[in-house]
Amino acid sequence: MSAAIYVVNGPNLNLLGTREPEIYGHATLDDICNRCRAISEKHGFDLQFFQSNHEGAIVDQLQDAIDNAEGIIINAAAYTHTSVAIHDTLRAFPGPKIEVHLSNPHVRESFRHVSYVSPVVDGVIAGLGAYGYELAIDVLIAELKTNSH
Repeated sequence: MSAAIYVVNGPNLNLLGTREPEIYGHATLDDICNRCRAISEKHGFDLQFFQSNHEGAIVDQLQDAIDNAEGIIINAAAYTHTSVAIHDTLRAFPGPKIEVHLSNPHVRESFRHVSYVSPVVDGVIAGLGAYGYELAIDVLIAELKTNSH
């Protein structure tokens, strides 16, 4: 079995493509998953792509990653700005972690300017739409390949 990358998505991301496309774009979460999976498989990595509207389910998925993933990409969505539980679970993960946001939270409402995720990840990609996920996959794979030798 090849190494796994977990991509974990938070609330309302299942509505991508129809929810505020002027902010989040027209790509669906399935579109993003398929593009990430193609990149991952090309480089010999399994991809576990997950979305939940429930904080506890996200925490459970992140805990599963502790034993089963080499790296994590997370778009915690609204939980980015509220969840100490997600922060604590990400902190427990020993591998590389990248935070992704479709929009740039820093040019939006002030409550979106604070991230509980950013202090416990290795990098943040924001404001590049669905392409940000592809960049995160590329960066994570490069990091994993560099550190595996």
